[in-house]
Amino acid sequence: PTGKWTNKERVLIFSSRGINFRTRHLMQDLRTMMPHAKADTKMDRKDKLFVINEVCEIKNCNKCLYFEAKKKQDLYMWISNSPHGPSAKFLVQNIHTLAELKLTGNCLKGSRPLLSFDPKFDKEPHYALLKELFIQTFSTPRYHPKSQPFVDHVFTFTIADNRIWFRNYQIIEEDGSLVEIGPRFVLNLMKIFQGSFGGPTLYENPDFRSPNMHRREMRLAAAAKVREKQMVKEMQKGKKTSAKEDLESDVTADVFLTPAEEKPADIQTEAPEPKVVKKKQKAFKRQRMQMLSLHRNQYST
Repeated sequence: PTGKWTNKERVLIFSSRGINFRTRHLMQDLRTMMPHAKADTKMDRKDKLFVINEVCEIKNCNKCLYFEAKKKQDLYMWISNSPHGPSAKFLVQNIHTLAELKLTGNCLKGSRPLLSFDPKFDKEPHYALLKELFIQTFSTPRYHPKSQPFVDHVFTFTIADNRIWFRNYQIIEEDGSLVEIGPRFVLNLMKIFQGSFGGPTLYENPDFRSPNMHRREMRLAAAAKVREKQMVKEMQKGKKTSAKEDLESDVTADVFLTPAEEKPADIQTEAPEPKVVKKKQKAFKRQRMQMLSLHRNQYST
């Protein structure tokens, strides 16, 4: 480009340790799409977030996209105006990278994008602030040394279901027909802070539910389902047993039975006398032998 590069926006795109391959690919896609982006080594989890402002200063960057991984499954994205703020924190959902999407679109590397925003961005103040942050971060500065001097793709930011949906399309014809290139992701806003990576909270999303809470609700719902199944089983079992009892007990069986006379109850007040068991006295063995011999003698005589 022949003009003078005056808008010296530089974006630092990096992450914390513990991110998965998809996040790494998403970061790489964003760096390739934004020629004014810079990379840095992964940040240690133990470090405080405001250290990023110093990293931005060392790298000579005034914007930052920081991806923070938690529990090896939840991904948060910070977008910040360093070092004075404001900054916003998002939960990133439904990530699809360039390689994964396999879409037919293709645009030149370093070409400047058009930024398309949902009309809702102008209706509410927190969205208006985010719009300005997105414009300053994602739009390639004019006459940037690494950029191409023409426009052939569009970044769209759409608001639906209280989330911001990011899409990247290539302009393929002069009539404005679009083909999606990728990457694509959904940003669920958590908070907007006055400072960079901290400070007073300007806005907190009332509809936001943390992933931990969502997982807990899913587990509770599954447990309730199991309990309901068990209750239904028990009820069916109870019904079956009651039906069996009804069949076994014949109502007409005791029609001709006459009630017996009631006898007065005889209550014993004293304990019964113990029974005396007489033992048979057995003769000793020697005596038995003598008796046998006597008997034999009598028979022999």
